[in-house]
Amino acid sequence: MSNSLDTKKLEREVKSMYQEVAVSADAEFHFETGRDLAERLGYDPDTLTYVPDEAIDSFAGVGYYFDLAALEPRERVLDLGSGSGMDSFYAAMNVTETGAVTGVDMTPQQVEKATSLAADNGFHNVTFREGYIEELPFEDGSFDAVISNGVINLSAEKDRVFEEANRVLKPDGRLALSDIISERQLPESIKTDADLWAACIGGAEQTDDYTGTIEAAGFELLELRENTQYEFISEQAANACGKYGVKSISLSARKQ
Repeated sequence: MSNSLDTKKLEREVKSMYQEVAVSADAEFHFETGRDLAERLGYDPDTLTYVPDEAIDSFAGVGYYFDLAALEPRERVLDLGSGSGMDSFYAAMNVTETGAVTGVDMTPQQVEKATSLAADNGFHNVTFREGYIEELPFEDGSFDAVISNGVINLSAEKDRVFEEANRVLKPDGRLALSDIISERQLPESIKTDADLWAACIGGAEQTDDYTGTIEAAGFELLELRENTQYEFISEQAANACGKYGVKSISLSARKQ
C-alpha cells in the first residue's frame, strides 16, 4: 500500500493548508490568493466592491465561471468548498436578496470566518455549513445551481462529488465550476503525494477522465474552456504544469 494515496493524511494536509489561507492570506502558498488574482481571472471589480475584503483576501480560486453559471434572482445556489466565502458572496450579488446561497466546506476555520463575514456584512441570504462535498448534508433537488472553484481536484472521490452535486440539484439544474486538470497522466509519485494534492496538483485528472466522470454522474457537458490567466507560483507546482500539462479549466453542465 506504500504507493497509494493516504487519504487521511490528504485530509489533514488540505485542512491545514486552507486553515492557513483562512487566517493568513498573505502567507506563501503554491498558488496565488487575493483581489489581483480574482480580477485577472475575470471577476467584475464593481461586484467585488460589495464582497467582504477579508473573503477576497483569502480567495484561492483557479478560474472564473460565473458567466457560464448565469445565476438569476430567486435561485438557490450551492458552493462546494466555499472557503472564506468569496464565491458565495459573489453569487449572492447575482441571485440578489430574493435568492439564497449555501456554502459547504470541511475546514472549520473557513466556515467560522465565512459565517462571521456574512453576519458582519449583512448577507442574510448566505449561510455556511461544515461538511464534505462527497457527502452533502442537503435534501435531493434543493438547488438550482451548484458552483465550485479549485476544490474538486482535492477530492480523492470525484465520482462521489459529482453524483452528490447531481442529487441535490433540481431537474435541469446547472453545474458551473473552475478546476485543475492535466493533459497527461500524472505519475504515481505525484498522485500519491499528499502535499501536491493539497497544492491542487496531485489530484488533477486528465481532461477526458474528468469530463467522463461528470457525464457518468448524470450531467450533460455544455461548455469547457481553458483559463490561460491562471498560473501556479511555486517552482514545484510550475514544473508539474510544464511537464504534465496541468492547467485550469472552467466548465458548465446541466443535470439530465
